[in-house]
Amino acid sequence: MGIGIYLSYVFLGLSLAAPIGPVNAVRLEKGIKNGFWHAWIVGVGSMFADAFYMLVVYLGLVHFLDTPVVQIFLWLFGGFILLYIGIESIVNANKISISYVRSQDSLFKCFFSGFIMSISSPLSILFWLGIYGSVLAKTAAAYGKTELFLYSTMIFLGLMLWDLFVAGLTTGFRRFLTSKGIIIISILSGLSLIGFGAYFAFEGLKALFE
Repeated sequence: MGIGIYLSYVFLGLSLAAPIGPVNAVRLEKGIKNGFWHAWIVGVGSMFADAFYMLVVYLGLVHFLDTPVVQIFLWLFGGFILLYIGIESIVNANKISISYVRSQDSLFKCFFSGFIMSISSPLSILFWLGIYGSVLAKTAAAYGKTELFLYSTMIFLGLMLWDLFVAGLTTGFRRFLTSKGIIIISILSGLSLIGFGAYFAFEGLKALFE
């Protein structure tokens, strides 16, 4: 497989992390108020929750991925979730505000905030079941189960890169952190997710009618 395939999954991870939802809003807030490490550690807490859900989905689905019905369901469900999140990201792009008031929060508190927000979200398990489940179905169908770990790593790498990017924005690149810039990021992320969602839905419908 070419490097472009791996990069596409890194890009998928970036796209999944970029919409301005509760976790990203807290990342921006903590970074602006406390600096780079506080923004970064919020993302680390969120990624611990993401890793937990990825592991649950992997262990729960890996034994059923050879079943065509399961693959079709994951394609279609993943496509729906991606389209929904992409559209919501664009619609809500202008609903975040930036405050530059300084405060002091502990790193543990920031980590705990990111973790709790992600692990307790009712949409998290649906999010990872639909999107990560679709990735597992695609990988198992096209390449076999030996590639599942590599693709999962690429998605997680995308999440990590986004966390570093947001933390950097709140410190050394703060002059670029404007409301307009955040809106643009959210819209571009939404368009990317819609593109992935359309692709997943197309593959699901194609498999359904073959």
